[in-house]
Amino acid sequence: MSEPLILGIESTCDETGVALVRGRELLGDVVATSMDEYARFGGIIPEIASRAHLQAFVPTLDAALDRAGVALAEVDAVAVSAGPGLIGSLTVGISAAKALAVSLGKPLYGVNHVIGHLAVDELVDGPLPERFIGLIVSGGHSNLLSIRDIATDVVELGGTLDDAAGEAFDKVGRLLGLPYPGGPHVDRLSRAGRAEAIRFPRGLAAGKDKHRHRYDFSFSGLKTAVARYVESVEDTGGQVPREDVCAGFSEAVNDSLTAKAVQACLDHDCGTLVVGGGFSANSRLRELAAERCAEAGLRLRIPPLRYCTDNGAQIAALGAAAVRAGVAPSPLDFAPDSSMPLGVTVAH
Repeated sequence: MSEPLILGIESTCDETGVALVRGRELLGDVVATSMDEYARFGGIIPEIASRAHLQAFVPTLDAALDRAGVALAEVDAVAVSAGPGLIGSLTVGISAAKALAVSLGKPLYGVNHVIGHLAVDELVDGPLPERFIGLIVSGGHSNLLSIRDIATDVVELGGTLDDAAGEAFDKVGRLLGLPYPGGPHVDRLSRAGRAEAIRFPRGLAAGKDKHRHRYDFSFSGLKTAVARYVESVEDTGGQVPREDVCAGFSEAVNDSLTAKAVQACLDHDCGTLVVGGGFSANSRLRELAAERCAEAGLRLRIPPLRYCTDNGAQIAALGAAAVRAGVAPSPLDFAPDSSMPLGVTVAH
């Protein structure tokens, strides 16, 4: 007997994603983005994102069903991002998911978008280990998680106390006059720079903070250090070495992320580190994580670049994991949760 067919719907920010998963096999995945509409604003405009989801949902659903080669009536369960995310964007996706679940007479799972960034790796490398450490890195999150079961047992070890890694990259990109979103441009320039040329500070790395905030991150001080450096160069009439600034800044962020992630694996006797989220596309993060995991004898799992940004596949994958684990469906009256706790996998 074949495994249940799960329809996954993603609408936390500016991507409208729909995917279909059977077991751990991705049958179809389509994403529509409204990213280009925000370039002139330098950031996401929630109202524009919500309208874009409304306009894109039905065409995206139809395209995903067509790509998967299945009919809507064949769906066994519907999974949708319940949070965290923009409240208006979440509302569009959840409303659509509820309508579909009711019309089909199928169970509905409101799942945690952030945990989905880790669950999607099951569609690439197969079942996740019974115990592992998860590093979530994106524009809004930089968190370390201890996971025994992706659907039922997730414990947050630590997270950013201020800016997330992706957020800090975008802000530094703006500081250097780079196009929006700044993260990919900072990453690109860093490849041509010298990481050792400018040593920027690593937040929460030493002293009393080493134990008090063992698994926490802080990037606001680093961002300020970059701003002060750029100002000092400009005040003297010099030309800012953007490549070196990007390289030094990137090294500081990724040094902090990977050092604490590997340490968490060693502290909790976990042999696998799983990394997910939009910022996991960063080239230096992937390099440094691979180097440090190899040195520590750990297995590293990072999904391909196509799964780093928000997508329906991650939601369908987590929905499928919840169904396999026998997790009860969400009630039809569950509400979007813009700050959904990372310890909650399915909304109830």
